[in-house]
Amino acid sequence: MARTRDESSPLFAGNAAGTLRLIVYLALAVVLMVLDQRNGWLWRIRYSAAVVVEPVYRLAALPATGIRAVSVAFADRERLTSQNQRLREDLLLANAKLNRMAAVAEQNQRLKELLDTQHSLELNVQLARVIGVDLGAFRYQLTLNMGARDGVKPGQPVIDAHGVMGQVKEVLPNTSVVMLITDPEHAIPVVIERTGLRTVAYGSREGDRLSLPSIPLVADVRVGDKLLTSGIGGRFPPGFPVGEISEVAPAATGMFLVAHAQLAADIERSADVLLLRDQPEPDGPPPLVKPMGPPSDLAPGADHAATAPPATRAAMRRSARGVSR
Repeated sequence: MARTRDESSPLFAGNAAGTLRLIVYLALAVVLMVLDQRNGWLWRIRYSAAVVVEPVYRLAALPATGIRAVSVAFADRERLTSQNQRLREDLLLANAKLNRMAAVAEQNQRLKELLDTQHSLELNVQLARVIGVDLGAFRYQLTLNMGARDGVKPGQPVIDAHGVMGQVKEVLPNTSVVMLITDPEHAIPVVIERTGLRTVAYGSREGDRLSLPSIPLVADVRVGDKLLTSGIGGRFPPGFPVGEISEVAPAATGMFLVAHAQLAADIERSADVLLLRDQPEPDGPPPLVKPMGPPSDLAPGADHAATAPPATRAAMRRSARGVSR
């Protein structure tokens, strides 16, 4: 919308007064520029004005600066929280991997011990893994991952790298149940390694040791004596570690010594065990025993007189004369 003549700016008015006012303003501007260029007066004025006006600018920008600072603080906090969460996850993952590696290393060590046991004993064995443990009241048994389909049979001895653990009592198609030697219903013939004394070790209700209730009073049994399988009964081969005597005391009746033994096998931690297979039977019947008889010089028809001593020959002649008469 075009302005009317009355609404026009007085500076650019079309009359002579307006033109003169414009010329005066232009001249004043030129003088100020020349003076500022040569003497720097206006710089001082601007500097003084900036000192006065700058706090006003800062005060006007304070809300925007505060909002920006708050947003940056929240953004930094969120970023730090995210980084902290990510670092914690990485730390947990690293710890899990480290624990897994430690567990694998320990498992490899146990398998190596089992393998060394197999090679050192030169027995026909079968490796099995423990998949179930039942150490409840009056039930001391393990469940293995092998059964009838793998050739497991009832009665097979079970050992680990440290000693005898028990024997198979139940066989299923794919699993088998092992009765531990700590079961109160289990008994194993043992021999004391130091003295050779043979006795029987029974499971105890404590579940972590064996009981030897019928040791003669005169027997030399000490704490620390090693117990080995004696081989009597044919169930367990001789020479396998069973335990170590931890306590010896007279029985309540006073007729025997009662001893307790700690197990040699690591029942609570063994994850892999060995099943002892039946030892190979000899082929064919046993060899014939060489017949025993009198010496060849006493055999019938031999000339005993020629080889007998003089006294013997004289006795033989007298006997012959008596027979002839």
